[in-house]
Amino acid sequence: MFDTRELGRRPGTLKRLSRSAEAPADLGNEVIGVPEGAPVELDLRLEAVMDGVLVTGTARATVTGECVRCLEPLERVLEADFQELFAYPDADARTTVSGDDAEDEEDTLYIEDDLVDLEPVLRDAVVLALPLQPVCREDCPGLCSECGARLADDPDHHHDAVDMRWAALKELVGSDQDDEMDNEPRRDGGDEPQEK
Repeated sequence: MFDTRELGRRPGTLKRLSRSAEAPADLGNEVIGVPEGAPVELDLRLEAVMDGVLVTGTARATVTGECVRCLEPLERVLEADFQELFAYPDADARTTVSGDDAEDEEDTLYIEDDLVDLEPVLRDAVVLALPLQPVCREDCPGLCSECGARLADDPDHHHDAVDMRWAALKELVGSDQDDEMDNEPRRDGGDEPQEK
């Protein structure tokens, strides 16, 4: 929560802030996110405009998770930029809402008791900036599909797997093929009898 009273509803007035806040719960997705209570560094610019306060800022936090290829833990610094207009509570009385503007009205954030609540804006900015499939490194080879071994630890790792669908044919290759001579031409030069 940030106080906007110093701006005094004078368009053009601005205030710069740098703060550290604790990360709220569930700031991320199933694979990667900011741990609850971890510090989130905020650099903000609050600017008074005609209809409210325009908040522009950058959030920096350390995110933790696991690589989607090899399941190793990873940690990196995430930076997310955001900009949002917080309307004065009486701003809707000055403008009429109709048609498509009615949908925008539902998404409008308001200043309440001269305070701006940045949590929903921060949550949207950070979650959208997170990688959908985080990897420990761009060329991470992942895990072996046969045994689950980490391929980065053993680049020459492989299995001599036999496809069970072809195992019966492999046995035929090594067997005696005398019985399979039916398709060869006759050696005596004679023609095979033809059916009439």
